[in-house]
Amino acid sequence: MTFTKVLLTAVAGAALIAAMPAYADDVKLGFLGGFTGPIESLTPPIFNGAKLAVEEINAQGGILGGKLTIESADGACDSTAAANAADKLINSSQVTAIVGGLCTGETIGGFNGSGKPGNVVFVSPASSAPALTTLDDNDLVFRTTPSDALQGVKMASLLISKDIKKVVVTYVNNDYGKGLNDSFTAAFKADGGTVDADVAHEDSKADYRAELGQLSGTGDQNLVILAYANSSGHTILQQAVESGDFKIFVGGDGMVGDALTKGIDPAAVKGLIATRAGAATGAGTDAFNKLAADAKVDPTGTYVPQSYDATFLLALAIEKNGSNKREGLSKALRAVASGSGEVILPGEWKKAVDLIKAGKDVNYEGAGGSMDFDAHGDVDGIINYLTVDDKGAFVDQGPIK
Repeated sequence: MTFTKVLLTAVAGAALIAAMPAYADDVKLGFLGGFTGPIESLTPPIFNGAKLAVEEINAQGGILGGKLTIESADGACDSTAAANAADKLINSSQVTAIVGGLCTGETIGGFNGSGKPGNVVFVSPASSAPALTTLDDNDLVFRTTPSDALQGVKMASLLISKDIKKVVVTYVNNDYGKGLNDSFTAAFKADGGTVDADVAHEDSKADYRAELGQLSGTGDQNLVILAYANSSGHTILQQAVESGDFKIFVGGDGMVGDALTKGIDPAAVKGLIATRAGAATGAGTDAFNKLAADAKVDPTGTYVPQSYDATFLLALAIEKNGSNKREGLSKALRAVASGSGEVILPGEWKKAVDLIKAGKDVNYEGAGGSMDFDAHGDVDGIINYLTVDDKGAFVDQGPIK
């Protein structure tokens, strides 16, 4: 073959390769949550929120021209279990990013174990402890729910507004319990309230009568329980009811779940107050409520909107980053949630992709409100309160003013 023929063949081959479409990149996300342990009743609905986002994205053309999948792993609301679960997702399954954890200990344990060394972005829909704000994370850890620094303040103001000015508190002895207790008690005292005692307790014990005896010894009948519905929260509430020493019960977001009142006389806990992250009002919330209802996903479930937002945001960031690789994802995540660019609502995946491909900025406004991350990866938010009705079920009463 002459040199000229070789050259022409090479040029033709190069032209053919250039004309061929690029291969699509499939993308895999991880979901880290407590499918067993003290929040096991809360986790499946939260995962459903994430899966709803994945299903919509794939129905509207997929991501990077390929398919988006999400693989779950059980962090058991425990830092050690979460480290092992995250290692599987990051180093075996090779996920691009992680939705989760749910408990703060899960997020910190999973991130410190494999996330930080692997340069993996975590977006938690439920880790609310203030400890996440100060985590040394190389700008890799974000959350779509407000910090307990806000929840504690709102809980305090709610109780004062209801003329509940003296309380005793028991809190689970972990990052979540300690952080929420610190925030609540400081705000409650600043608002003129009195905390007669606050007692830490270990999770998953069968008997908390000693702690309850210490609290009831103050004579205060208003009990705040900062714990989990599937574990110590339920046991403490049940034993507090049996003792007859308390009349008013208050809980944080970890207490919101059907498991809390199971086996307890509804009349004894009617009026129980609990707080949790609430959904904003507006176009983003309305869009999510409709698409969730159409998919038979409860849009009012605890952290369900925030889970949808975390998943959708990560997908937007990956699309903007132009790759299923981890490098550059944190910067891209901030870009799609920065508050500048054309507004994207829940369900508007194709619109977002078209804009990104056209080189335009997008700004996701989510189911849980504006997702503008601050320097620590935190978002502002709304705290709702709920009460227990005469059937033992939680009824959302709307935002705390």
